[in-house]
Parts: sequence; C-alpha cells; structure tokens
Amino acid sequence: MKKIDETRIQHLNAVSSPARGGHVLYWMQQSQRTYDNHALEFAVLQANRLGQPLLVVFGFMPSYPEANRRHFTFMLEGLEEVAAQLKQRKIAFRADLGKPDTVALSHAAGASLLVCDRGYLRHQRRWRRTVARKAPCPVIQVESDLVLPLETVSAKQEYAARTIRPKIESQLPSCLKRIPRVKLKHPDADLAASPDFKSLYSAVGGRGIEPVTTFFRGGYKAAAKHLSLFLKEKLRDYDRKRNLPDLDASSMISPYLHFGQLSAMEAALRIEQADAPEQDRHAFLEELIVRRELAANFVYHSETYDQYDGLPSWARKTLQTHGRDRRSPLYSRNDLESAETHDVYWNAAMQEMKATGYMHNYMRMYWGKKILQWSASPQEAFRTALALNNKYFLDGRDPNSYAGVGWVFGLHDRPWKERPIFGMVRYMASSGLERKFNMQGYLDKIRRKVLMARHSLPDAKVSTNKRRST
Repeated sequence: MKKIDETRIQHLNAVSSPARGGHVLYWMQQSQRTYDNHALEFAVLQANRLGQPLLVVFGFMPSYPEANRRHFTFMLEGLEEVAAQLKQRKIAFRADLGKPDTVALSHAAGASLLVCDRGYLRHQRRWRRTVARKAPCPVIQVESDLVLPLETVSAKQEYAARTIRPKIESQLPSCLKRIPRVKLKHPDADLAASPDFKSLYSAVGGRGIEPVTTFFRGGYKAAAKHLSLFLKEKLRDYDRKRNLPDLDASSMISPYLHFGQLSAMEAALRIEQADAPEQDRHAFLEELIVRRELAANFVYHSETYDQYDGLPSWARKTLQTHGRDRRSPLYSRNDLESAETHDVYWNAAMQEMKATGYMHNYMRMYWGKKILQWSASPQEAFRTALALNNKYFLDGRDPNSYAGVGWVFGLHDRPWKERPIFGMVRYMASSGLERKFNMQGYLDKIRRKVLMARHSLPDAKVSTNKRRST
C-alpha cells in the first residue's frame, strides 16, 4: 500500500477520530503544487480510506506580510496551474480571499479531517496553531517542502553548516525517495467552485513592484523547464562556474522552491541521478539540502530570525565595538534603492534585483556587505538589507532570505581578521571581485537584462559613471 513517511506527519490537535463530515480537507498554503506534494498525496490517501471526496482550499491574502504585486502575480500564475491540474485529477479546488487560517476554518466545519502542509515562519506557524485549536476535526500537518523532516535532522538551533551537515548526510539515503502519486477514488465535482482568478488578480491592485514575467513565470511547468535546462546545460562544471557573476550558471529554481511550486525532493532526486561529475552534483545538493535545511532550522528555532538581536552574540559584540568607526560614504535607504552609489558593481546588482527579481548569489553576498559598510549603524544596515531583500526578490521573505541576510552580519559564519566597521565579521571588497571575476562581463550582462525588462521597469538603468569602491 502506498503511504507517506511517518516522520513527516504531525497531529496538531487532540482530536483523534474523524468528525462526521462529508469530505477530507487539504488546506494548501506552503506547498502550492500537485506534483511531489507529500501533504496532497496524504490527503488523497485519507480520503480514500474514509471513502470520501477531497477538497483542496487555498487562502489568498492580499495583505500578506511584505508581499507586493511582483510576488502575487508569480504566485497566482502557479495557482492557475494548480487549479487545472487538480481538475484533471478530479479533485475539487477553491481559492478564497481571506486570511489563510480563516479560510481554512471556514471549510473545516464540514470536513471529517483537515490536512495541512508546513510553514516555518512565525505567522505561518501561528496560522496552523489557530486552525488546530479551533477546528472541530483532526488537524494533521505533513512536511512537504524539505527533503528531510526538520525535527528528524535536529531538535535545536544549529550553529553552522558544518554542524548540521553530518546529521543530514547520515539520514539522507533513507529520506531521498519518490513521493507516491495516488488516485482519488471518490471525487465530487459539487465541492468545487471554479476559482475567480480575475478577482484575485484585481484584489492585489497596483501594490508597488512590477511583475518580472520577462524572466520568471510562476508555476510548476516553468519550474520544470528551468530545472531541465540546468540539468542539460549547466550542471556539468557547476562547481567551478556557480560563483562567476558574468555567467548565468545557476538553476534559477529558488523562486519556485519559495512558493512551493517545485518540490526540493524532486530536484534533489533528479540531480542525484544526473549524468554529471560527482563534485558538481555535490555542490548543488549542498545548497539545495544542507544550506536550505539550515535556514529552515534557523527560523524555526529562533524567535528573532528577522531581527538584529537574532544574530550570534560574538557578531553583535564585535559590530558594537566598531559601532562608532568612521563610515564614508554613508547612503540612505533611498540612495541604495535608487542604485545611486559610487560602486558600479553594487549598482548593477541592485538594478538586477529591481528589474528581474533575482541576483547572482555571490553578488548577493557582496551587496549585503556593502550595505553594512555604508550604513550609519549595523542595526540600520540589517533593517535596510532585509527590507530591500523582501521587497524585490521573488524568493524574498523566505527562510533562506533571513539566513542569507543574517550571514552578512555573521550568522552561520566564524570570526575573521578584525578591521574597521566590520570588526571580526567577514569583509568583501570590489577589488576581490575584480581579481577573481570578469566584472566587465557582469556589467554587460546586467545592461542586457535591464533592457529586456524595460517594459516593466521604465526607469531602469545601470550606472557606470562613478568611481569604484574598495
């Protein structure tokens, strides 16, 4: 019999027996896909066991924390695919306006059982606790977005990749396996109400940042294309090329992982089975599994993951020691957001972020380090980096985002040689970029991308007429 690994399943309330409802409810929120979705397949299994139909519900919240039209457009493109794919599987689907927990509870009254996927951020966990407390039926959470279940890896906040890596590697062979796809035995078309996507798009309104459909379209199909292209053309030699900013050697799947439109398990299995050198496959799986699970571990175990106080004590101490160091130049958040600095490489990175919703990973690190160097205080720098990250990146507001911004300030890193402003926090300089990489090639690449995006970012330009930083 097909089944879901028990380590992924958690009962969130004390209701042990199914209620006298007419269907099983899957509250889809984090795992916005029909392929390789543990929670969805578990819900189908439960519906079949009870001899009932399945209803999938999504709560669409236009006031979602820090989200804007760029994020919502990408997400709704994916949900349109979800609706069509669930219809093919004869599974009822609704996408309702409202807070996700409120939407879930509005449909729980008639359900025998409620299944939900898992989120790791503060508000996502709060929604699930509310549903578990108020629902009249059993509420079962199924972990579907990590390759290894969070608690299986570690029950505490890990210090760095080197501390979590052996725990992951020892368990990975038993967890890395295909997700069973189950046919629903008792469909009921009367449960479904065709989602009014026109109204959902309208509910977003003109909230700020333009979509980036020139570069990224939401949904599993687009995610699968990015992954297939990566396997075919980029995986071989990935270990060497991934840090070269002038190349587009990355997989481009992080936005799809963030919205749950692509399963990390599917990506990991395809990489593991690919015909590519071991060091290239290992380099990618390190990022996809070790670093990503470390980020989830961080936000889950730290109540202050989005605050300066969530940084390691050694980092805060050394930054405080150098808090009065002279900073020149100083830039306001508006200066930075406008890409109006003296550093052509930083400006290009900021323009890439604004125009495409993406930035090369090595340049993300440099981008954050310079914000720390050019801000009046490390606390201000932290707030600025996180705000810009979450505003423009498609994969912003993600555990990886909070861990990535934290890394700029010493999270998951070690003390380095002491220097002004940074103290013992790792430093990066433009001279290092020029020594290691083809930075003129990088600037040329960004110019091309900005021109491609000009229809959605009319004022986009890359500044190249200011002196370079050191």
